[in-house]
Amino acid sequence: MDKKTDKSEKIDLTLILPCYNEAEHIHKSIPRIIAVLENSKYSYELILIDDKSTDNTADLIKKLNKQYSKMHIYFHDKNQGRGATVTEGLRLAKAEVAGFIDIDLEVSPGYIPEIVSILKNGKTDVIVGYRHYPFIFLPLNSLMRFLSTKIYSFIVKSVLKLPIHDTESGYKFFNRKKIVKVLRKIKDKHWFWDTEIIAHSVLEGLRTKEIPVLFLKNPNKTSTVNLFSDAMQYLIALYRFKKSLKHRKSNKATI
Repeated sequence: MDKKTDKSEKIDLTLILPCYNEAEHIHKSIPRIIAVLENSKYSYELILIDDKSTDNTADLIKKLNKQYSKMHIYFHDKNQGRGATVTEGLRLAKAEVAGFIDIDLEVSPGYIPEIVSILKNGKTDVIVGYRHYPFIFLPLNSLMRFLSTKIYSFIVKSVLKLPIHDTESGYKFFNRKKIVKVLRKIKDKHWFWDTEIIAHSVLEGLRTKEIPVLFLKNPNKTSTVNLFSDAMQYLIALYRFKKSLKHRKSNKATI
């Protein structure tokens, strides 16, 4: 069980863990995450939000909540999407730094203390974990996912001219006060949310930074991603977003 924290104590980090059908990961991942945070010098809170899972994720979250005093849990009555879930977590967050990671821990939680340090020092406002893949043989399904990620990153970089290469990384941290002001501009509630939050952060003048993180694909993981349909939705959302930016610029030009 983790150490108790005085409720009046200023919190350094809010870590948000969006959950959807994560039963195969959650019982292993939460102790790993908490071990990293407990061994750091930073105070923290965990926010777990179950987005109407169809497996027993919600029950596992309830059991974990009894073990850890710094955990806050929330449950959706209907599935709202990953983006909407993270947005809710950011609005609930109380710490100076707020961020989220994918609970399958294909990127280690070990990078979190360094990220918190950078953000608390005021050197930047947004940090994204830039995923680096080790040169290993991948099964066909994992290889296709890897290639689609790289192709999408290239397209986003070309279309939006953002200073971030890996906008879709599920490893993002923010200056909480500054990012909350950006949230009202985000339209997408699903996976394109990640690209939108970075794009709007840049448009609003927030300082963004990438740090390299090692991505270790779990070949046995049950994925909730449909590669073809999700890729099409990404591209449609990207087209609409780019069109909205052009419309926004034209409106400003006529004022």
